[in-house]
Amino acid sequence: MSDLSQKPVADLSEDEARAELERLAAAIAAADIAYHQNDAPEISDADYDGLKRRNDAIEEAFPELVRSDSPADKVGAAPAEGFAKVRHGVPMLSLSNAFADEEVNDFVARARKFFMADILRDPDFALAFTAEPKIDGLSASLRYENGVLVRGATRGDGAVGEDITENLKTIADIPHRLAGSGWPAVIEIRGEVYMTHAEFRRLKEHSAKFGGQDYVNPRNTAAGSLRQKDSRITASRNLNFFAYAWGIAEDAYGNPRPPAATQAEVVQKFGQWGFVTNPLMMRTERAEDLLAHYRLIESQRATLGYDIDGVVYKLDRLDLQQRWGFVARAPRWAIAHKFPAEQATTILTGIDIQVGRTGALTPVARLQPVNVGGVVVENATLHNEDYIKGIGNDGEPIRGGVDLRVGDHVVVQRAGDVIPQIVNVVLDRRPADAAPFVFPKVCPVCGSEARREINEKTGKIDSVSRCTGELICPAQAVENLKHFVARDAMDIDGLGDKQVAQFYAEGRIARPADIFTLRARDERAIKKLKDADGFGPVSVKKLFDAIDARREPELDRFIFALGIRHVGETTAALLAREFGSMAKFRDVAFAAAHDENGHALFPQIGGIGETVRASILGFFANDRNVQALDELLAEVRPKDYVVTISADSVVAGKVVVFTGALEKMTRSEAKAMAERLGAKVAGSVSSQTDILVAGPGAGSKLKKAEELGIEVISEDEWFERVGK
Repeated sequence: MSDLSQKPVADLSEDEARAELERLAAAIAAADIAYHQNDAPEISDADYDGLKRRNDAIEEAFPELVRSDSPADKVGAAPAEGFAKVRHGVPMLSLSNAFADEEVNDFVARARKFFMADILRDPDFALAFTAEPKIDGLSASLRYENGVLVRGATRGDGAVGEDITENLKTIADIPHRLAGSGWPAVIEIRGEVYMTHAEFRRLKEHSAKFGGQDYVNPRNTAAGSLRQKDSRITASRNLNFFAYAWGIAEDAYGNPRPPAATQAEVVQKFGQWGFVTNPLMMRTERAEDLLAHYRLIESQRATLGYDIDGVVYKLDRLDLQQRWGFVARAPRWAIAHKFPAEQATTILTGIDIQVGRTGALTPVARLQPVNVGGVVVENATLHNEDYIKGIGNDGEPIRGGVDLRVGDHVVVQRAGDVIPQIVNVVLDRRPADAAPFVFPKVCPVCGSEARREINEKTGKIDSVSRCTGELICPAQAVENLKHFVARDAMDIDGLGDKQVAQFYAEGRIARPADIFTLRARDERAIKKLKDADGFGPVSVKKLFDAIDARREPELDRFIFALGIRHVGETTAALLAREFGSMAKFRDVAFAAAHDENGHALFPQIGGIGETVRASILGFFANDRNVQALDELLAEVRPKDYVVTISADSVVAGKVVVFTGALEKMTRSEAKAMAERLGAKVAGSVSSQTDILVAGPGAGSKLKKAEELGIEVISEDEWFERVGK
């Protein structure tokens, strides 16, 4: 994707900000599901925090663009299926994060500013704060009625969690009946379920001995243990629980009854009632004491025997907490000061180059195995050539500008216990014979040239090297074939992702031309397709007929189906319109690609910039791509592109946008129809839009069109308008 994600918020246009908020909402929602529902994080805590901070910054700069599904208003993810749902009496909110001392000082300063009138009025008035370790586990809420545990639940999305009462009852740290006296008639006691390092190692060793699953880290293992259908499995995992907060606290008549007057006193009460509380909790009135305690806890982190990822600070007096209040998803009176990711030193034993499905060459570090935060790390991503050299995406030095060399002693961290990365090099231990790494200029899989493109927006060289063998590189083959047969491309009925992967694995197809020779080769084969898994005589005949039906595709569809990098549907249509036939497009592009003055030979086309032109010429400069294309053209005959703009076309020259669920045509068919009638099809609504064609489910585009006074018509009205 473009590096819009790296663009400073202050430089974003309104349309760019809207697109970024859409991307961030989807990315954060996916991360929430992976972490809270599936107990299998896909991105690091640091990356997740970065997404949230960027979303908040854009919303602050563009308040009119705040989405109805804004991540700023959400906590966690919806409860997983399979457990009864529990609605929390008081929402279980998340905490705002601090990453630097200045942010902690600012937190304390904001509190003093908010209560300044009290401070000035009462010389004895003082603001106190508590500090305690932030446990890296699974949040749980325990409801006690008259001292008896009646229900336990996960946090879920903050409002609704999962009922895991029986599993929570197996944890020795959770009393079934409260000890002592003085507890409210109804109270929800909240805390964190976690697994100790010792228990994690025991479970991991036991599982390996009997060929079981490989557990990744204590947090995920604890979360998975709590979601077992059989509570006996949960009991066997020896989980623990720290109590540190509460939700509802009521007397017998349903009136609010806080357990005590301050945070510190409430946690002390928890201990008296039979709960385990964290001994590292402290109380102070000074910001410097909070930071000193943070450093103390950080220094003890490796010896605690359980995972923590920061320190939580809270305003101590409960009445002041209520007065200071909440923002959308977090209390103002509390903040989490996160630790840097855990680190370890090991040796870089090799650098391998992997080729991804889009042709990107990605270097991977091979490491001498090292235990980081309970997980054995053997590999780490190195991202790209510049990263190895010590250069970041912004062109600025990383790791102090020090490059990575095989044999180096390197510092590895698992940011958020997920993605290992190399953050530093121990230069005074670098071997004398360690040589700079030479990044390959050809694809290690197919031997095609690997190129770094010019980013059209920034004018800078892209950091990623890509293989130019789109049609012939085995590393890209399956994804390219899936793209070729997709609905918006060749649209071959019955040949979906599953069948493409199966045929490639079985050696039936390797390149697009093989699809159209499949029938003839199958007739000669000993093992027929009709005898393969999932097929029979009828389904095979239907598939072959569907393939034959696409031997004369529309030119723009065919160009798009080739999968040339940066050539999407709109660009394919522009090329089809410009050249009119595949033969002309092929011959002009081939000649330009093989001429040192090629960029001058290839025509300038409105809407197609230098990056796309370079990608097209790079495709045709690869003779094996051209050979594969010619083999394909021996089997298919793309139709010439004819623009039928009649004198009475009522949409010629109009800017049209399609939105919602179209019922009589696909989006690509609608686009092609409009362009052939002389209209220009846009992807978003602006003041330049003339017509919005809205199907069922139209959303933000419809709303904006109505605000701008743009004509809105239905799909049926579109057909009436154009006389189809």
